[in-house]
Amino acid sequence: MKPLKARVGAVSPVLFKNGEGCGACFKVRCLDKSICSERAVTIIVTDESPAGGCCSNGNTHFDLSGAAFGHMAISGENGQLRNRGEIPIIYRRTPCKYPGKNIAFHINEGSTDHWLSILVEFEDGDGDVGSMHIREAGGTEWLEMNHLWGANWFISRGPLKGPFSVKLTALSSGRTLSARDVIPRNWAPKIYLHL
Repeated sequence: MKPLKARVGAVSPVLFKNGEGCGACFKVRCLDKSICSERAVTIIVTDESPAGGCCSNGNTHFDLSGAAFGHMAISGENGQLRNRGEIPIIYRRTPCKYPGKNIAFHINEGSTDHWLSILVEFEDGDGDVGSMHIREAGGTEWLEMNHLWGANWFISRGPLKGPFSVKLTALSSGRTLSARDVIPRNWAPKIYLHL
C-alpha cells in the first residue's frame, strides 16, 4: 500500500519546484465549515498542477485526491465536497511520516548496467530530495545522479556494479540520509527496496 493511503495531491509550480518538491508533505485544511470538518489532511506531493488551471490563485493551489477530500469532509459529505471544485484552504509544510520505514526506492523500467534510473517512492522526514548519489560496491567515491523529473534520478555511466549504497540530501533542510548496500548486486527493474 502506498504511504498516506492515497492521500496525494498535485501542486502549483511554485510548490512543485520543477520536480524537486515531489515527495514533500503538507497539511491541508478546508475552511468552508458548511461542508468541511475541522480535520486537516496530510498529503504527499506526487505531481504538478499546471499554472492558471482551475483552483489557482496565481501563486499556490492543490489538486487533491478523492481520499484527501474525503478525509476533510463532514461525515456523509465526501461526494459533495469532491464535486465542489474550488474550496478555500489553509496549508503548511509538515514532515512526512512513514511508520517503520525510512525510505523506499523503485528501480525504473529500462535501467541497465550503463543507465540506472531510480524513483524515490518516499522518504521519511523532509520528503523532498535535492540531490542523490550512489556508490558502487567496493568504491569510495559517491557518484552524483542527475535529476530526471519528479522524484526520478538517473546516472549514465558504466558498467555500474552493485550492490549500491545511496545518499540523499533533502531539498528543504539539507539533511543527508545514506544507506549502505541498499540496492543488491542482482538488482532489476521494478524491485522495491526499503530501509
